[in-house]
Amino acid sequence: MTVGSVRGIMIQFIAELSTENQIFYSVLLFSWTVYLWEAYLAQRQRKTYRDTTLVPEELGKIMDSETFEKSRLYQLDKSTFGFWSGLYSETEGTLILLLGGIPFLWSVSGHIIGRFGLGPEYEITQSLAFLLLATLFSAVTGLPWSIYNTFIIEEKHGFNQQTLGFFFKDALKKFAVTQCILLPVTSLLLYIIKIGGDYFFIFAWLFTLIVSLVLVTIYADYIAPLFDKFTPLPDGELRENIEEMAKSISFPLTKVYVVEGSKRSSHSNAYFYGFFKNKRIVLFDTLLENHSPLNKGTADENVEIQTAAGDGSETEITETKLRPKNKKQGCSNQEVLAVLGHELGHWKLGHTVKNIIISQVNSFFCFFLFAVLMDRKELFSAFGFYDTQPTLIGLMIIFQFIFSPYNEVLSFSLTVLSRRFEFQADAFAKDLGKATDLYSALIKLNKDNLGFPVADWLYSMWHYSHPPLLERLRALKDKKED
Repeated sequence: MTVGSVRGIMIQFIAELSTENQIFYSVLLFSWTVYLWEAYLAQRQRKTYRDTTLVPEELGKIMDSETFEKSRLYQLDKSTFGFWSGLYSETEGTLILLLGGIPFLWSVSGHIIGRFGLGPEYEITQSLAFLLLATLFSAVTGLPWSIYNTFIIEEKHGFNQQTLGFFFKDALKKFAVTQCILLPVTSLLLYIIKIGGDYFFIFAWLFTLIVSLVLVTIYADYIAPLFDKFTPLPDGELRENIEEMAKSISFPLTKVYVVEGSKRSSHSNAYFYGFFKNKRIVLFDTLLENHSPLNKGTADENVEIQTAAGDGSETEITETKLRPKNKKQGCSNQEVLAVLGHELGHWKLGHTVKNIIISQVNSFFCFFLFAVLMDRKELFSAFGFYDTQPTLIGLMIIFQFIFSPYNEVLSFSLTVLSRRFEFQADAFAKDLGKATDLYSALIKLNKDNLGFPVADWLYSMWHYSHPPLLERLRALKDKKED
């Protein structure tokens, strides 16, 4: 298929939506259709949270009833919050479109640069003013939701470690850093589109590729330390074992860091970054049982543990055992190694490279279609731009609105692919002899993060980029039995 034929198909598609109103209301209709679909899925999952009050039989030896109930209530609160915040977001977006918020903000940005003696010919400058105002508006309207989520929901369930002062300082810092990156990159992208000629989409794609690679390279060394403290993992058994495992699979490890995630949240994580022969591993302190500050001050005491019978009957089994007064968080050294075995499996199996390739193919395709559609006046008119066609607005209209159906299909496809990659990474860790440790690590991480192990099948299929816990445990158990 030639470029000309693709252009003809896209122009015919736009032409069939013969009026600006048809384009505009088609966008709104699709947006609300997606929202209602998401709301339906979320309602199915909330019903699962409400109805599943006893630990399922197959989880009887994995999760105690107290943790199960805590995770159920936590996820129920999160789901309810997600419903209201999602409804607000969709309503806000619709009102912005219906009331002409985008052309209004563009006009305001024009008045702002006009105060400095700059006219409409300074489109890139006006675009940056527009972008700054738009992100500021988004940050302000989203702030109450973020505060509620952090200091009500996360606080209620024991995850929040922030003070209000730290929260606002962090938010301001994030906004400033985002603008320092977003505004220069956007200005250069718009300039490339302006001067790139008929094949500007190739240069625009190459520019975004370079920017993404640079950001990935410098993020953990220069950007992330602005928000969190990174320290080298101390010498010892864990560090030696990590280096040995990396060497055994030819992973070019150069540094291992521990990030102080506990000052913000008690959720845990681990990741690696870097290109070519310069790879680093980052471990959250909350992941490490022997390093997490949240484990300080625990004391052993005899406690009674009551576990609901797995068959759903009223019978309970009571046993006395020794455990910390405050349950220790994180994983043992061997479990951390198993988690890293999974993460390194993504690298060894080429998942990282495959995701980059998919992302860049998609980016090139989108820029190409943007080049095909960017001169269609009816697209701009549909959103209130009758006398001008700013490039930034064109990018927003086409990438955010016109491409919405395509983006939904792509998102679902990537979710399916991600689950496949997760199973493969688990299998890789198993082949390293980490099946038993990964099995227990997944259970601990699920408990620490109050993940709910029961999911509605349709909700899970659409949303879960990682397989449900039970599916991963079954796969690991099968391998252990082999």
